[in-house]
Amino acid sequence: MTKVLFICNQNKHRSKTAEDIFKNRFETKSAGLFCPKPLTEKELSWAEVVMVMEEAQREEISKRFPKLYLQKRVLNLGIPDKYNYGNSELTKILNQKIEEYSDLF
Repeated sequence: MTKVLFICNQNKHRSKTAEDIFKNRFETKSAGLFCPKPLTEKELSWAEVVMVMEEAQREEISKRFPKLYLQKRVLNLGIPDKYNYGNSELTKILNQKIEEYSDLF
């Protein structure tokens, strides 16, 4: 089972939703970049695929963990920070985006 790490800013809504809805399809974890417990090198090392919600998050990971970033497949889902946890539209978009990348798993 592929290890997928979902990342957003706070790890409250988008990445948490993704972690929960795909936990039966992948081995999932989620993390935030700008929160009390931000992404760690250990979490990033664990992941086979890293999915960020916005391009700025990919850039932030590359700054914080430059060597590890180069070893990872980091995909941008392009989902803006306007959804609450479990939002039905967010869930629909996440499912569509994962299908677009399904050949990578």
